[in-house]
Amino acid sequence: MLRDVNMDEISDGKLYTSEDIVKITSDECRGCSECCRIVGDTIVLDPLDVFNLSKSLNKSFAEMMEKEIELRMVDSCILPNIMMQEETDACGMLDENGRCTIHKSRPGFCRLFPLGRIYDDEGDFKYFIQVHECPYPEKGEVKIADWLGVSDVLKYEKYVKDWHSLCRNINAYAEECKDPMQLKKANWMLIRLFYEKPYDLNADFYPQFYARLETLTK
Repeated sequence: MLRDVNMDEISDGKLYTSEDIVKITSDECRGCSECCRIVGDTIVLDPLDVFNLSKSLNKSFAEMMEKEIELRMVDSCILPNIMMQEETDACGMLDENGRCTIHKSRPGFCRLFPLGRIYDDEGDFKYFIQVHECPYPEKGEVKIADWLGVSDVLKYEKYVKDWHSLCRNINAYAEECKDPMQLKKANWMLIRLFYEKPYDLNADFYPQFYARLETLTK
């Protein structure tokens, strides 16, 4: 998701790698779910997110589209995001006690918070702390790699860069495209190839993702 912001206003002015230790932990957010109640339609899902949710909920992409997720325009890409509760902007995955029902398979957006990513022109990124986003007091220190809670951080970060690059290419194509129908076709190809087409949930996600990505470059 592209954002036009002043980094000096939203961060501590520093950039970090996954090996850095930052002060962002919040004791498992005990007694607080504020960040999950003001998200609106911002929890955009990448293919790995949908893979993990499908495995956790034992539902296909089409089945999750009935209740858990919906499609939205993100910049120039049509992408799925977590469906919100009807009467509020709260995440639809919160239970009545304000606890996350999918915490072990939570999306990358949620794993990252209150961190953000800033990309350079080559598609590489660094992390930054969104200093105004989390109201929880008395934060502790944690290594970013541990905070993300993924099994292989280097493999995950490569995937994040490659997915970001693909979405950025779609956005660039949208700026040049004179035919709305061609742009619509490109977007639905993205949905069908990386979301609707079933993954083998018992196999590693990454080889499956890169096999699909390779079909676009042939």
